[in-house]
Amino acid sequence: MNKNLYHVLGVSKEASDAEIKSAYRKLARKYHPDLNKDDKDAAEKFKEISCAYDILGDKEKRKKYDNNEIDADGKPTGFGAGFGQGGYSSYGGNPFGQGGSRTYYSGNGENFDFSSIFGDDIFSQFTGGGSGFQGFGGASRRARRGQDIAYTMRVDFLDAAKGAEKGVIINGKNINVKIPAGTEDGQTLRLKGLGYEGINGGANGDVLITVNVDKHPYFSSEGLNILLDLPITVKEAVLGAKVTVPTISGKVMVNIPPYASSGEKLRLKGKGIKSRSGQGDQFITLRIVAPKAKNAELEKALAAMPDETVRNF
Repeated sequence: MNKNLYHVLGVSKEASDAEIKSAYRKLARKYHPDLNKDDKDAAEKFKEISCAYDILGDKEKRKKYDNNEIDADGKPTGFGAGFGQGGYSSYGGNPFGQGGSRTYYSGNGENFDFSSIFGDDIFSQFTGGGSGFQGFGGASRRARRGQDIAYTMRVDFLDAAKGAEKGVIINGKNINVKIPAGTEDGQTLRLKGLGYEGINGGANGDVLITVNVDKHPYFSSEGLNILLDLPITVKEAVLGAKVTVPTISGKVMVNIPPYASSGEKLRLKGKGIKSRSGQGDQFITLRIVAPKAKNAELEKALAAMPDETVRNF
């Protein structure tokens, strides 16, 4: 068959060696049969460009081809010699047979590694691990697990503390994500089998969701415990009082003991986070807040009080 090898690779006759090599790599990736399983002509096209590169990628063969000493099949012109002048000797004459090496052997004694075109990782998908080229005829391939999908989700503080379900779209699928009670900021949730599909019957990957918990206006958490700073007045601190405080499950009434100090802690048993690992409490830290407006009576009463030492330094 009379064909122009430069046209096969899509380059001009004046193309440099680097340009020829680059053109071959692009075409090899484009027409590799394992990347074009539904294209019956891919194997023939791949064979054609490989044969073209076997000649044009070799300086001596290219020179002979340009001088019309060999034809497009590498045969000496006018003699009808066999394909032995070059080819795929490591395949036993069949570049697409099964069981051969992944290394292409050109007629000039040089080896060409396909991983330089596709990369070791993608090549291992064709061969089941890169230990040997398995051919294009459906030879056994090693099952490979699908890739995981990383996703970041923002969650309200109370949803993270009490647990909730959130609907998200990941990889084109609607997924209901169960947020366990007590989920902490930065924690990763794993949704098994919802990642990318496996290769050659391998298991699907997972979805890995990193949870970013929003801050709450007045709650914070420490493990399963809920923390709350409670502002109280000077009068409430001295005389004691009953005040309403919030918890993650609703409001409750709390007794402030007389002569309470700022920084003193009160404990509400069982009012923290309830999860599979246990039940937390809520800890209230008292913060005495002085009045903003001037209060003459308060000043007079405090002035009449005897001096008292409260510092031990």
